[in-house]
Amino acid sequence: MTNQKFEKMPLVHEHRLSKVKQALEQSVAALDELSRQQPKVSEQLSDVDALLAEAADLIALQPQLDEQDATKLRELALQLEIKDEQPTRSRASIQFEYLETIQLNEDDTVDSLFGKYQDYARKNYLDLGRNLSSLLSPEDIAAINKRLDDDFVYKNAKCDKYDYMIAGTAGILGAIIDIFFVGTPGAGFLTQASDKATDKAVEKFASFLGWDGARKGKNPTKSAIAFWERKYRVNYDHRHSADVGQAFRMSTRNHHIKSLGHWPDLVGLFFSILDQFSNTAHFVHDGKIIKINTDNAELSGGNFIAKVFAGFVNWLGHLFSDVAGSSGAQGRGSGIPIPFFGLLPFVNIGEFGQYRQSFATVCVQVFEQGYDFRHGLAMSIPVIVTELLIRVMFFFKQFFYHKKSLKESIPKDSIPELRRMLLVGQGTLCIFDAGDAAMRSGGEAIQFLLRTNLIAWTRFGFLALKELNAFINKGKINVELIDAQIDKEYKQMLLCTTL
Repeated sequence: MTNQKFEKMPLVHEHRLSKVKQALEQSVAALDELSRQQPKVSEQLSDVDALLAEAADLIALQPQLDEQDATKLRELALQLEIKDEQPTRSRASIQFEYLETIQLNEDDTVDSLFGKYQDYARKNYLDLGRNLSSLLSPEDIAAINKRLDDDFVYKNAKCDKYDYMIAGTAGILGAIIDIFFVGTPGAGFLTQASDKATDKAVEKFASFLGWDGARKGKNPTKSAIAFWERKYRVNYDHRHSADVGQAFRMSTRNHHIKSLGHWPDLVGLFFSILDQFSNTAHFVHDGKIIKINTDNAELSGGNFIAKVFAGFVNWLGHLFSDVAGSSGAQGRGSGIPIPFFGLLPFVNIGEFGQYRQSFATVCVQVFEQGYDFRHGLAMSIPVIVTELLIRVMFFFKQFFYHKKSLKESIPKDSIPELRRMLLVGQGTLCIFDAGDAAMRSGGEAIQFLLRTNLIAWTRFGFLALKELNAFINKGKINVELIDAQIDKEYKQMLLCTTL
């Protein structure tokens, strides 16, 4: 019922807009009329000024007026009345229609608001039973249907051989980068570069917060990490089994993946704030969550919102202290997990390797060998390169080969051909990645996962779901795209209103 009421309101708005349009047309006509009369009015005003000057001269020449001069002044006054009469009639002839307003209040409900619209409709003899399509011209309806079909309807891709060649080549180039420059954690050139960039970021942000730098002869990254550790302490930073009363097996190499508060994602943020408020620590072991009671955690802030913000800052600051390893670690150290990688230890199924370990255990051991956030940054590079190559080549092909406009050549995600090319490109990267991992691992599960590009497989899976969804819903309207477009136009409208 509420939707039906809102659907009738545009009929009232259309009538009000038509009235405003009529008023604007009347205003333009009145301005044109005044423009036409301006020369005549100016001439009359000039005559009036001349007569007034003549009268002033007479008064100045003879203080005592005789009958002849008095008669002449009366004639001047009569002429002045005649000169002023025509502009007055012209001004009186300009009339405007009254524009009725609808008074809206902040406390209006849907019913009260619709009641005001109904009152307006009754006063102006509006038919609220009309269909909204009556507000549109045939040209408007055709344009809307074309826009829906072009931008908001699921369609299958119509790629030619060049599209597949571009996508496959981009995927191969991405695979070459992945195989020869990423490799295993800490060994590949890009992983080493990522480690160095992370160290520099930890030092840079520490200096912003008051870190004075390392002492002479000390490692600057270790010093910066120690600064972060002192500044952002948390109650869930248990290091090994002894810290949790031997409740489960844990070491300094895997406590960042076992502790849910150390995950750099929404799951980690939730458990970090929960642990800081409830004085607990949550861990994952053998696919189960284990809760440990801790000492009181002191959160600054005078109210609940302030304490939540303080908990968020503690979580973020403590992640910075761990992303490049710990201050006492030897070598590369144990970083933090790749976002949502910590969910894999919940998959406590299967038997892999010589010791028939579960998938959850294998994932923990993979993390222990350096498969962390820093390595994830390195793995994202071939994925980004593949994506950018496909999008750039798609733009050039549309603009130069298909002779489309600049706007039409933009590689939007809603274009079916681009979606298919991205799927093929990332799929090619994943095929080469899996083949390389299989050959170099010798069938050993941990080595296979260490050489697998999880970022590429995640991106490929996301694209595959989009392609499958488009195939299933071919010809149907994509409601999500319409909602996104409505949100975009609504924000633009709010921006224009504020300006």
